[in-house]
Amino acid sequence: MIKRRKTKIVKIGNLKIGGDFPVLIQSMTNTPTSNIEKTVRQIKELERAGCEIIRVGVPDLKSAKALGKIKKKINIPLVADIHFSATLACEAMVQGVDKIRINPGNFPKAGLKEIVKLAKKRKIPIRIGINSGSLEKDILGKKEKVTSEMMIKSAMRNIKLMENLGFKDLVISLKAPDVLRTMKAYELLSNKIIYPLHLGITEAGGEFSGTVKSSIGIGSLLLKGIGDTIRVSLSADPAKEVKVGWEILKSLDLRQGGIKIVSCPTCARTGIKVIKIVKEIESVASHIKKPLKVAIMGCVVNGLGEGREADLAMVGTGPSLALFMKNGKIIERGRENDILQKLKGEIKKIPNL
Repeated sequence: MIKRRKTKIVKIGNLKIGGDFPVLIQSMTNTPTSNIEKTVRQIKELERAGCEIIRVGVPDLKSAKALGKIKKKINIPLVADIHFSATLACEAMVQGVDKIRINPGNFPKAGLKEIVKLAKKRKIPIRIGINSGSLEKDILGKKEKVTSEMMIKSAMRNIKLMENLGFKDLVISLKAPDVLRTMKAYELLSNKIIYPLHLGITEAGGEFSGTVKSSIGIGSLLLKGIGDTIRVSLSADPAKEVKVGWEILKSLDLRQGGIKIVSCPTCARTGIKVIKIVKEIESVASHIKKPLKVAIMGCVVNGLGEGREADLAMVGTGPSLALFMKNGKIIERGRENDILQKLKGEIKKIPNL
């Protein structure tokens, strides 16, 4: 079992992070925030995918003024992503967002007092989001590459600034587009502060490479007990970010829920179409919210053992032949397609809870 680092509890809308609360999954819309209908539609899709906190970009006043209407139509906490403008940050809070994120690398310090005053009044937390691509110029100096230590210097400076203004309802992130810099920054900072940490590998890349980098970086930090929320950043459909996030947390037993498939990579002994079957089962089981472990195995070498540990299982026993297992017991043997239909039927019986 992973021993999580204890952090300050911060309330985001109707949810809490830090302390013993679960690691939550966040994503970000890629629609124009000013287009309320389109943005709400995407947020609803992300909610169905399992997103628990949603962040939206606020590039202008029209977008900021849309936040109130958006919030009324969604069910998860709404975070406003603010750059360059204290006016936009304040308008976002007036509109009722549940958290704001500011980037110290491009944020006018002159507006912080006004922001903090309003955040205190409305009990809205602030994330200090450090990105390697937009670090403060005085910290970067003449260096061509941002180091983990530079990112920590920025974080500590801005945390101190907030604390001096009497504001401690903070969440911190330190993101770079590569695993090693990001991990080092989080590991070093986690020994210096008690604030909850939002994890991510920023600008991680496309769906495949970004998933690999994010899984290694976020997963390694979570294994060390570091992290209270996560966002997988992919140049892909945001719903894919949520899916990867859930798989990371489920693989570490940090969250339960939904289908967990154990399947073999296939070899010369494989008697059934494992790869095709896995895709079909993932589709059929997309509605499931309760924990369900399903084993899809090509032969009996490891198949029976994995089947005993699964809620449901399909194990190949020969060319186009398989057996069906439920709660560790063999229930039926037959042709591949008949057993597949049996498995699908059992999954469809499971209520959407």
